[in-house]
Amino acid sequence: QVQLVESGGGLVQAGGSLRLSCAASGRTFSSYPMGWFRQAPGKEREFVAAISWIGGSTYYVDSVKGRFAISRDNAKNTLYLQMNSLKPEDTAVYFCAAARKWGALTTTLSDFGSWGQGTQVTVSS
Repeated sequence: QVQLVESGGGLVQAGGSLRLSCAASGRTFSSYPMGWFRQAPGKEREFVAAISWIGGSTYYVDSVKGRFAISRDNAKNTLYLQMNSLKPEDTAVYFCAAARKWGALTTTLSDFGSWGQGTQVTVSS
């Protein structure tokens, strides 16, 4: 099991930027695909972005393509999500997650077995 702690959330105006970080400990961080998910009030948790174990492959939900960038620093056991051109509809609690198994990049929620506590992102109009 890997322990995950997110940080970097906050309140920002529409058009602004935030950078989320996710510090990992426990299981070897570098061996597994990682992802970011978000959950808005009254809605289900949804996939945002994922990255392969070495960082060579990434995938994004259409609504954030061109605005968000996922990256990882395996030497620092840290996952990042750079969010630019933020919109009010990006408001949610953002969670980082580690895949259950070593392997290809995945975007399926049930493939992720370790979750952080979440960090709130609020975008005002």
